[in-house]
Amino acid sequence: METSRNRLSTALQNSIQCKRRLLDDVVQLAAFDRAVQLVIETFFGGGRVFIAGNGGSCADAQHLAAEFVCKLSTPRAPLAAEALTADGATLTAISNDFHFDEIFARQLQCKASPGDVFIALSTSGNSPNVVRALEQCQRSSVPSILFSGRGGGRARPLADVAIIVPGNDSCQIQELHIVLYHTLVACVESALFESQPCLAATAGRDVREPSAL
Repeated sequence: METSRNRLSTALQNSIQCKRRLLDDVVQLAAFDRAVQLVIETFFGGGRVFIAGNGGSCADAQHLAAEFVCKLSTPRAPLAAEALTADGATLTAISNDFHFDEIFARQLQCKASPGDVFIALSTSGNSPNVVRALEQCQRSSVPSILFSGRGGGRARPLADVAIIVPGNDSCQIQELHIVLYHTLVACVESALFESQPCLAATAGRDVREPSAL
């Protein structure tokens, strides 16, 4: 029988291997750069970030939104972000009156505009409500970012930027997503509120508070 210590050792080794694979994946690192720049430009233009996912990714959506609105590490002005998973009345009404697949798309239809950005979280990329949300973004010309694994599934071709992490295990995928979320917020905070921007693409630009503040 496998001991708890051996199980933990295996989990840590697998997590490290996935992180190393991502570190060496220049395609996904470039996609992450594009995602960061898109979020920075959204906030600079006074736009909002909408985030959604299911299960563990539902919790991650709220986690990420909270860090934008509150802070990651340094006190600063709030950034407009909303998790589309947080309103139980809206979620259950849409599920009951229409279909569970519509819970994110319908919210985006009335809330999001082309100056905003939608961040979709799906370990498989095949969650029907996430796919429908990305389709709604295409219809409304709302830029979208996908964080996924397992090749990105049906959601991958629908997103403007797709970051697909290595691994097929949901635990490992979500662990990598947490690293990406935290780094995303750190880069945004650096670009908007510090004297040294996180991305080379923002070099030479006046760093100021976003127009929405």
